[in-house]
Amino acid sequence: MVGFRSGKQTAGVLNTKQLDSCWMPFTANRDFKQSPRLINAAKGHYYTSADGRQLYDAFSGLWTSGLGHCHPKIVEAVQQQVATLDYGMAFQMGHDTIFQLSEQLTALAPEGINHAFYTNSGSESADTALKIALAYHRAKGDASRTVLVGRQRGYHGVNFGGISVGGMMPNRQAFHANLIPGVQHLLHTYNHEHQAFSHGQPSWGEHLADSLEDICLLQGPNNIAAVIVEPVAGSTGILPPPTGYLQRLREICDRYSILLIFDEVITAFYRVGDAFGADRFGVTPDIITTAKGLTNGVIPMGAVLVSDKIYNTFMEQPGQGVEFFHGYTYSGHPVAAAAALASLEIYKEEGIAEQAQALEPVLEAAIHSLDNHPKVRDIRNIGLMGAVELESREGALGARGMEAHKTCFWEEDLVIRNGVDTLQFSPFLNSNPEDINKTFETIKRVIDNLK
Repeated sequence: MVGFRSGKQTAGVLNTKQLDSCWMPFTANRDFKQSPRLINAAKGHYYTSADGRQLYDAFSGLWTSGLGHCHPKIVEAVQQQVATLDYGMAFQMGHDTIFQLSEQLTALAPEGINHAFYTNSGSESADTALKIALAYHRAKGDASRTVLVGRQRGYHGVNFGGISVGGMMPNRQAFHANLIPGVQHLLHTYNHEHQAFSHGQPSWGEHLADSLEDICLLQGPNNIAAVIVEPVAGSTGILPPPTGYLQRLREICDRYSILLIFDEVITAFYRVGDAFGADRFGVTPDIITTAKGLTNGVIPMGAVLVSDKIYNTFMEQPGQGVEFFHGYTYSGHPVAAAAALASLEIYKEEGIAEQAQALEPVLEAAIHSLDNHPKVRDIRNIGLMGAVELESREGALGARGMEAHKTCFWEEDLVIRNGVDTLQFSPFLNSNPEDINKTFETIKRVIDNLK
């Protein structure tokens, strides 16, 4: 690997007007534009910064690019497709690529989940899944089932459905008065006292699933349409599910005929070693949302995978009209579908499942080498997901995390993500073990020097 070297360089490639014209997402715009962290190329496991440095990507895009950047097989598939069919209307028409993808994608999914509905992002996948759940119950004659249940600290994108069932306060506070009414939230699964520095799934916390029973008692189980959770809560700081927790949720949902939705936008496509978190944890939901790794991040695309019982309920409605009034202009876009087909082929041909599973203990050992650092509050990991939660600086929540992010970029040629004071890691599924070890040697050096 190219060594992480020191020496801050300023990239003066954009003028103030250009920078100010772009309102950047989930970014402190004013701070960023004082010293922009810019990249202009990527290949394999590296970005190229605007000032010509090779930056090792320790977050594989944004959980997206597990196969590496600009994989030649995906690049070729996209180039061929865009020169053949650049766009095809998805309403009352179709193209062969999307049907081929659907067959392969559902074959990869857990047993009984055999149908795919396409979106353009994880946010759209979450909202689509919620609409499918509500429409499913109405089609069955259970129109009273309108209550949706999310979870504290959950993240399900940024559309109104997703932030309604989501449980991350900053994403909700400006829109609180306009969120979907009647949404309930399970307790989150994190407890520092009982779970700190767990390796993989914590042993404490299965009983927290019983908060669904409490919601059923309050709302009436016959009024609840669906529960949506991430198998591993990602954006909030990587919270693996307690042992037995997801199984218990499944049992409660079955008892009351509530649909269970797994938001696998992050965990799908071998991020936790198996094709889906559902496989890793041995729990099959009724609906799975996906995006990110579906196309290796190359083209925006999401997919909502549903069980036979849900799909068949829609298809058995009387008449021959539209069964589900929902969809997007770019649902099943042919270029995105080509990227997804190529990605699925690479996952299989390059033995990505086996590679990811072999790398999990490497990541676990490397990240937990920081367990006793005085500035580290907790460390969590599962699959190829890891978090180092720093002790916050008094009166300056998030300052240490952002300082670590900037130091990594400018002085260590390393790209990481920080959520407030939690440093997050999402190694490539085909990482070199020495790169993972080098990453955390660098992180230790960075943390050592934080104020």
